[in-house]
Amino acid sequence: MALTAAMSAAPNPLMPDYSKFPMEKWEAKLSSFTFHVHEKDGHVLPYRMYRPSHVDPQKVLPMVLFMHGAGERGADNRKQLSYLASAHPFWETNPCIVIAPQCPAKEDAENPEECVWVQTPWSGTSHQMKENPPWPMRLVIALLEETIAKNPVDKNRLYVTGLSMGGYATWDLLQRFPKKFAAAMPICGGGDLNHAGDLVDIPLWVFHGDADEIVPVSRSRDMVQAIKKAGGNPTYTEYSQVMHDSWTRTYSNPQVWEWVFAKKKAQ
Repeated sequence: MALTAAMSAAPNPLMPDYSKFPMEKWEAKLSSFTFHVHEKDGHVLPYRMYRPSHVDPQKVLPMVLFMHGAGERGADNRKQLSYLASAHPFWETNPCIVIAPQCPAKEDAENPEECVWVQTPWSGTSHQMKENPPWPMRLVIALLEETIAKNPVDKNRLYVTGLSMGGYATWDLLQRFPKKFAAAMPICGGGDLNHAGDLVDIPLWVFHGDADEIVPVSRSRDMVQAIKKAGGNPTYTEYSQVMHDSWTRTYSNPQVWEWVFAKKKAQ
């Protein structure tokens, strides 16, 4: 594996050293998520993958792409799952494939400005989608296509969700591929209002806290309003007196996941 010089000193994303970095209590719940890397154009993207072992390996399954937030960046291939640990175990109640990539931390890369899913200030009130995403997002897109090609994935039941920086990533992916996903849950993120018209046919459930001090709640409100104005019907949940953590309450709710897995693209 051709690691960059910056990543060579980082924890091994394929074989974590639990003697040096002991397993956290929350990680035990996710021990069935296997370790992988995706390499392209001289870059390495760590990711974790879940495939149910108790299901016929040929059975076609829905897939969830999980996009973590800025605080979970790194090269350990572990931190990106931290907020799934408190989630309702949807991968057990709804047999599926789960992909969870990890964006590099700024200190692990030659170009720190590219160590994001989406290049926009989190506290900004608007942004325009760049034609070319930063390399971590480019590798996520390539990983998504590779996973679909090499696994029994139901292309009519692809789902994407993410929080904070990953909420921005969720909007970004929907804007770039408005016909790919059967449903999406962007949490405390924001999108490009110019693309609202492209999203009218996608089942969306958007979440934000009204007291968010990191990502303005207007980012979600504005996207929802723009999609409705264009003819869409997104569902929006705004938590009263909740700051930036609007994901714990969302992901721990089994009804949210029931909504997700009930969605299927029209044939």
